[in-house]
Amino acid sequence: MNHANGIEAEYEALLQFLYLAPVGLVQMTPDGGVTIMNPLAAQLLMPLSRDGGLDNLFRVLEPVAPELRNLAESFTADSGTICDSLRVQLTAGIPGRVDPRMLSVSLLRLDAARTMAVLTDITVAVKRERQLRQSEAWFNAVLNDVTDYALMALDTAGRIEIWNPGIARLTGYDAARVTGQSLALFHAPGAITPERIADRLHEADCNGWSLDEGWCVRADGSRFWASTMIAPLTGIDDEPNGQTEEARGYALIIRDISDRRDNAERLLRESECDHLTGIANRRKFFQVAELELQRWNRAPRPLALLVIDADHFKRINDTWGHAAGDAVLRNLARTLTSSLRDIDAVARIGGEEFAALLPSTDLADAMNLAQRLCDAVAAQRVDIGDSSIGYTVSIGVAVMHKGIAGLDLLLREADAGLYSAKRAGRNRIAHAAPTLENA
Repeated sequence: MNHANGIEAEYEALLQFLYLAPVGLVQMTPDGGVTIMNPLAAQLLMPLSRDGGLDNLFRVLEPVAPELRNLAESFTADSGTICDSLRVQLTAGIPGRVDPRMLSVSLLRLDAARTMAVLTDITVAVKRERQLRQSEAWFNAVLNDVTDYALMALDTAGRIEIWNPGIARLTGYDAARVTGQSLALFHAPGAITPERIADRLHEADCNGWSLDEGWCVRADGSRFWASTMIAPLTGIDDEPNGQTEEARGYALIIRDISDRRDNAERLLRESECDHLTGIANRRKFFQVAELELQRWNRAPRPLALLVIDADHFKRINDTWGHAAGDAVLRNLARTLTSSLRDIDAVARIGGEEFAALLPSTDLADAMNLAQRLCDAVAAQRVDIGDSSIGYTVSIGVAVMHKGIAGLDLLLREADAGLYSAKRAGRNRIAHAAPTLENA
């Protein structure tokens, strides 16, 4: 009797701990079935539930973190850490709110029958972390490895004004080929647009600098992984009439950081890439898209969104198995990335749903691209063992306009186009006209 009372007291203490813990805690079965959940976990998860139910964690998080179920299913040890601090974007952003909510998810296998999930709202921490990375990158660009950088002056339009030997040392360009050229000279075709250059100059004005990492191109066509920083310059010029006027311009620093690329890519894969396909995950996509919409609100320009969904994907899984379904998704991701520009943002945002954000792209160009994607996918075959699987996609197209207040509404219009394409028979594209409330 005393032993039974002791167990009951321990159980009550455990429940009290779960309910008072400052993080969300969920105990569940290996397939995600919830057995115990504290109030904070319910508060974090309830906005994601489509039917108001919280009986299976993987099903609730499927739209925003489809990889969780696969991570749990592929974990073979009897106990241990399945994933640690996986970052999940909870919303596409609230109109007027810059930072959408971010959730950290850790999964622990306790034993063969029990798995524990730890959920933490890290929205504020992520914002501070981003600001800290920017500050550290700024100092590194100025202070470190002074022999592997090129420094040049830009005019107010981002054209190179002054050549120096550092440019030749890093990029191989001489003065005649550089002076008066746009900084796009150092980027591969499709990696930057005039609108993006204007955005970076504006961000430098607002923040004190604009930082980016990516591929740059030398005069001989070879590529190197670079960190580029643009910082505003100001001065006072004396005018002939005795008046003074503030002179504006920018400094551009390009640094070759190819030696750090492998480590940088590893960190990006861990935090920003979908584990199955290798392309950007939902969190990274929403981060990029929110920034692009902020740019559009400041200076409207063509901007299009494609939402791509694999047709009859459940039938593929049921017929050939989940391994075949995974192979199809990887094939779709490769087709999308090979068909898009470097500046376009493509990501897996759900189970078999992908999205592509296309800067400087109007409706006509977006529709043409969507049709080419549709045709390219239909021509693919995915070989699994002795089977050769063909599949198709449906694509919804939306373009940014003044009636859209945030990313959620842009996604809603693209989804409306996607549903139209599916209702019309699949393997096709559709653009849903803006609704009256958004027109």
